[in-house]
Amino acid sequence: MRRRPQDIVTTIDLPSGKILEVVHPEAGTPFTRVKPPIADEDRDLSVCEACSANLVEPLEWESAGDARWRITLHCPNCDRVSEGVFGQQCVDRFDENLDDATAAMVHDLKRLERARLEHEVETFVRALNAGAILPEDF
Repeated sequence: MRRRPQDIVTTIDLPSGKILEVVHPEAGTPFTRVKPPIADEDRDLSVCEACSANLVEPLEWESAGDARWRITLHCPNCDRVSEGVFGQQCVDRFDENLDDATAAMVHDLKRLERARLEHEVETFVRALNAGAILPEDF
């Protein structure tokens, strides 16, 4: 899979509610774009704004005042890094999504480990039945 040049994007939340993005492309001249404000309750932080993958993870997370959080986000799919200030409801939803994703990964890991162990036991039993394991092997 070919990767496109990576952009470094700095997000600045303006008091008016608009979002200013300063983009520093790997090649070319930096540019600025203004995005309309996104209501906190409408934003899903686990979804990448660039590639729409639902794999976004927090890199840094710190308080930014009353019920506001400054979070640096990273998308492992397109390698986009962005930063923003988000309200408590938005951050709570993101935190729940991270907890759900962690629980799903732990569940899958347990299933894989069980399947691996079952395979090892079956292989050992077949070797015993075939006489391929002798007392001196131990």
